[in-house]
Parts: sequence; structure tokens; C-alpha cells
Amino acid sequence: MAEGFPTRIGYAQALRIVRDAAARRRLPAERVATRRADGRIVAHDLAAPIALPSFDNSRMDGYAVRHADLRADAPVRLDIVGEQFAGAAVPVRVDADQCVRITTGAPIPAGADTVVIRERVREEGEAIVVEGAPAPGADIRRTGEDVAAGETVLRAGDVLTPARLGLLAALGVDAVEVSARPTVAVFTTGDELVEPGLPLQPGQIYNGNRELLMALLRAEGLEPTAWPALPDDPARLASQLGDAASAFDVVITCGGVSAGQKDHLPELLRAHGRIDFWKVRMKPGMPVLCGQWDRATVLALPGNPVSALATFLALGRPLLDGLQGRAARARRHAVLATAWRKTQERHEFLRGGLHHGEDGRLSVRPHPADASHQLRAAADSDALIVLEEGLRDHAAGDVVEIIAY
Repeated sequence: MAEGFPTRIGYAQALRIVRDAAARRRLPAERVATRRADGRIVAHDLAAPIALPSFDNSRMDGYAVRHADLRADAPVRLDIVGEQFAGAAVPVRVDADQCVRITTGAPIPAGADTVVIRERVREEGEAIVVEGAPAPGADIRRTGEDVAAGETVLRAGDVLTPARLGLLAALGVDAVEVSARPTVAVFTTGDELVEPGLPLQPGQIYNGNRELLMALLRAEGLEPTAWPALPDDPARLASQLGDAASAFDVVITCGGVSAGQKDHLPELLRAHGRIDFWKVRMKPGMPVLCGQWDRATVLALPGNPVSALATFLALGRPLLDGLQGRAARARRHAVLATAWRKTQERHEFLRGGLHHGEDGRLSVRPHPADASHQLRAAADSDALIVLEEGLRDHAAGDVVEIIAY
């Protein structure tokens, strides 16, 4: 196959190409109910329609008073002239030497400017005795002290976390503009694949990569579609992949992407679409392929399971983020718990186990099993350790980037 595309490129260049491809195919916005927007990506900046709180209210159970009536050096007696509970404001006013019984969240009555908590007063019939004076304005939540009306509370690209959804609901926002979620088709390829539960014949393996990829995609809040495993037959591959490419935003394949006699995907993508790059100087995952076919962005991952895991996290997740306009994820770092000698030049993604020490430091211990077929090591770990290109001895205590999974 003649090469008219980037090949054997560095990871940083591959990541730029993926992000550029995603930006060109950014998905449209859609309006969804706030109660169903968990994990969605905000499409546009959102301003608060009201202040929060929207009225002055009590921070505590107690009595609404005028601070001018209190004395720091002597007790004072105030007449109780009404009650104000959380809910609708009642037509009551606090005048000189008066107070109103009030509960947490209730509106501050006219005339009052301070709340005295119950623990600081003594009730005597329809009056209270206040010993000492709190600061002026004590225990009052002021209008807009949390959010001012018109203030930007969410930015385009923000993820709608539970706390952010709670904020929207508190502001009375019942629907929000979010990026459409990408539709994703997942293919695994290979004559050797057998579905779990069926008997294995000599030379066959179970199709674990499909469940790996489906679970990774579901963890991103997506609802991927799994297609039946495909044999190493170029006509079957072209037919099935062509159908998916015409209907889905993203097609992810696994296997058939290297340079062997039955690795047909690079030639098929070149013939039916466009290759953006093939082969990245990364370990594991060197043969990864990316391009366009019809309406779909195609990301073809290697068949070794840890290669599939690493390339999805390193390139697939940024692709999905970019299609939705998600803001850049915060880069995470940890200290190496043990030394590691990097003996090859490629950008490396090691499996490692995370540990939070009592000193507050996050450490990561590289797993000694680093071959791309050793899935048990990935299952026993919870992060990829990112080591940049080049030979280097990494000492225990060195700070490294991690991708938690």
C-alpha cells in the first residue's frame, strides 16, 4: 500500500490529528431535561436566571431582631410579635424591642437585620431575653451571596456533574443545551474469535476485547452498539464497516490493523475513505490507525487487549471528548513507588496500581508484566503510567503523568 499519509508518528502528533479531526466533526447541540443530563457536556455558556439565594433568609433557627436593640454588656428583653417559617413570607414587621421567631431558610421579616440563634436566648412567655449581641447581620444569607443573577455559572465544555445539576435545578433551570452524544459502532475482527460461553477449538480465543471496549465506552456515558465479530475477509469487512460508517459518528475496530497477510483494515480505509495516520510510536499500540469513512471517524485499534485499552484511553477518549466539545481533562500525576528502566524509545503506557499515602501523596507502582497480551496485569492495575519517548531510568519518587481507568 502506497503511503500518502503520516506514519510512525509521535504520540503528540497523533493526538493533535485526532483532536483536529474531532473539531472538524463537532456534534450539534440538543436540549435535554436537567434531570436527564447526567454526565453531558454543556454546549453554551449558561448564565444564572435568578440570584441564589433569591431573597435574604435565615441561616439558623432562632429569632429575627434589630441589631440596634441588642446590648453587648447587658441582657435585653424583646417581645415576640410573630413567626416566620420557611415558605411564603408573612406580613409581619420587627419594630423597636420586638422579634420574630424564625426557622432556617425562612425570609427575613421587614425591619430585622440580624438573627439570634435559639441557643443564645431564653424564652419568657411571649418574649425572649438575649444575653449579649452577635455581630450585625449575623446568620443571614444575603440575596445573591452564592450566585448573582446573570452570572455565568457553567461554561461550554463543562461536564454536568451531580453538583452542577443540583445548581441548575436550584436556579430553576429545567432544561439545558448539551452536545449530542456520539453514536459508536464497535467491531472486533479475527477468524480466531469465539464468543464467551462457547467451546474453544484449538487455535481459538474468546472475544474479550469487545466487552473491554463496550465497558470503556459505557464508562464515558455512551451507548455503543456492538456488531458481530467479523472474519478476516476483506469483502465482509468492507460491507459491514461501510454500513456502520454511513450510520454512526464513530467506528471503533479491534484487530486486523497491523501489517500481516490478514490485516486488511489499512487498505480498506485507504480505498473507501481517508487515512489520517497509521502507526504511532507508542507502546503498546504501535499499529493504531485513524481516518475517515463516509460520515464516521474510524479508530482502528490493535488486537492485543492491553494495546486496545491503551490506545482507547490515549486516543479514543480524546476523540470522543473533542466531538462533544468537552473541556480539556485535568492532567493527573503521581510519584513512582519503585524505579523503572525504560528500555525502548517509544512513548510508553505502563500499567500501574495507585495508592494514596497517609502523607496525602498519590503514588503509582508499575506492574512488572508489561507485554501487550497480559490482560491480567491491566485488571490488577487502575492506571496507565505515561512515559515520554526516549530511553531513561526513572527513579522511585519521580513525578509521572497517569491516566486513571
